[in-house]
Amino acid sequence: QVQLVESGGGLVQAGGSLSLSCAASGRISSINRMGWHRQAPGKQREMVAQITTDGSTNYADSVKGRFTISRDNAKNTVSLQMNSLKPEDTAIYYCNADIKTFPFLPFRDYWGQGTQVTVSS
Repeated sequence: QVQLVESGGGLVQAGGSLSLSCAASGRISSINRMGWHRQAPGKQREMVAQITTDGSTNYADSVKGRFTISRDNAKNTVSLQMNSLKPEDTAIYYCNADIKTFPFLPFRDYWGQGTQVTVSS
């Protein structure tokens, strides 16, 4: 059993900052890519940022220069530092990770339960 648990969401004014964290726990053999997605009301879930084991990152155009993703491979955690927040960043933010539970099994995509981020204008 694998769990991803997010923390750090909340309410912030436009221009402010928030930091999200996600910890993976349970039966974990190895973790490949980790990342954050978000889903705003009435919209499809979209990728926000991703990071590989060696630290290579990928960001949605809408957050480049404002958000920073990082990970701690020893602790199986991934974080998202969000600066200069805008009302359009309001969404539920989900952590996800590609995880092997045993060395001989393929990677599988796991998701957290989500954390609400609300940016007021």
